[in-house]
Amino acid sequence: MDREFLTDLFVDFGPVTLRRMFSGYGISADGTNFALALRAGLYFRADEETIPQFEAEGSKPFQYQTSSKTVTVNSYWQLPARLFDDAEELAVWARLALGAAQRAALRKRPRKRAAASKTKAPAKKAAAKKTVAKKGAAKTRTAKSKGRAGKAKRAHQTRRR
Repeated sequence: MDREFLTDLFVDFGPVTLRRMFSGYGISADGTNFALALRAGLYFRADEETIPQFEAEGSKPFQYQTSSKTVTVNSYWQLPARLFDDAEELAVWARLALGAAQRAALRKRPRKRAAASKTKAPAKKAAAKKTVAKKGAAKTRTAKSKGRAGKAKRAHQTRRR
């Protein structure tokens, strides 16, 4: 599939951006990648809401071969061949694929840093209280780290003199 063919295919959907990707193109709208055009065909983004439609049409998820196995990518499904001749219905499927891609992007958004740092603080305290066995005697990590800090401080003071 070439650029011109893909652009014409999505004319009822609206403007799309095509970017070279692997052996074809990544297709996006509004900055969200929702389709792949590869040698093997055209694949639309899918999720738990849209996969049943692809299954009903007899479509399969995107697959590729590595040297040792076949990898299945369940988030992209092959577009039914009948839609290449029906631009209006293809536009409907493209909107559904864009919606699936946008939902996936929302799930991937990172949490705020302040919330993440609050949850990590108790874990650090718990780790500091763990004991480490050394030559039959147990030392706490805090004692061990204080020993290292003391050595570093004495070394720094010696260098300053």
